[in-house]
Order: sequence, then C-alpha cells, then structure tokens
Amino acid sequence: METKVLVAYASSYGSTQEIAEVISETLRSQGLTVDLQLIRNVRILEGYSAVVLGAPLYMFHWHKDARHFLSQHRKILADNLPVAIFAGGPFAKGDENEWHEVRAKFDLELAKFPWLTPISVEIVGGKFDPTKLRFPYNLIPILKKMPASDLRDWVAIRAWASSLAAQFLSDLPQ
Repeated sequence: METKVLVAYASSYGSTQEIAEVISETLRSQGLTVDLQLIRNVRILEGYSAVVLGAPLYMFHWHKDARHFLSQHRKILADNLPVAIFAGGPFAKGDENEWHEVRAKFDLELAKFPWLTPISVEIVGGKFDPTKLRFPYNLIPILKKMPASDLRDWVAIRAWASSLAAQFLSDLPQ
C-alpha cells in the first residue's frame, strides 16, 4: 500500500497556500504520494495514510475552515489517522514575545479539540501586506499603518516537512 498524504490548507491571502505547496513538494521529493487541496474542497479522508493541515491565525484565532475540517472529520482523525498541523502566525519582525504568545493562543485553539493528538504542531512565520487587507481587517487603523513583512522561513518549513516525511514513511504501513 502506498503512503498517500493529504495536505489540506485554508488561505485568505495566498501565504498559507504557498507554504502548503512547499510542504507538498518536499513530501513528494521524499517519495510520498501527496494530494494538495483547499480544506473546503476536502470531502473524504479514506485512502489517506496521513494528513497535514494548515491554516493561518487571525487575531489569535485559527481560520474557521480548519476548525470546521476538524469537526467534520473528527471520527476518522480520532481513529489514529496521523495529523500534522501548521499555522501561519507572527509577522512582526524581531518580536520574540509575539511568537510565544501566538503559540500559547494556538494551543488554546487546539485545546477545543481534546480528541485530537497531532504528531507535530508547527507555527510558521506569516506574511503581511497592509495593501491587501479586506473587511473587517481593513477597518483597523493600526493594521493599515503596519509595514509589509514576510517571516516565512522556507528552510525551516522544508526541514519540518522532511521530518514529517521520515515519520510517515517509518510509522505507517506501506
């Protein structure tokens, strides 16, 4: 049996999609079969050996599509289908406290799903462009005044995905 991984993502501005694409490419380069899909397009999880789920954090809340996905697929995810999770988070340069705060808030988000035991949870840097803000965020003056930034560390993201591939290949039935 082949090891087939679903990389499912939610993305409002495209940044998380780019991260999911790099994760998918990395998993494929390690010999895994990978399907890359928007979370809202995923209907069934049967046939997958593992799931990598990613979505951004907005105002310390995980994207609603990711929360809905976990609720919708609770039974199969709770029945030992390995799940790795990533969230796009901090985008303020040089603020180590923000990283800790984001992780703490994300842990609270995941605690809403006590049945979920991910094999790995990763916070990745986010990307921010104030010119692309949409409602309701475009109404927040402080956000419109913030400088553009991109804290996505592609080397770290690829390393995390490689570690997942090694785990999927060693832990899952072939």
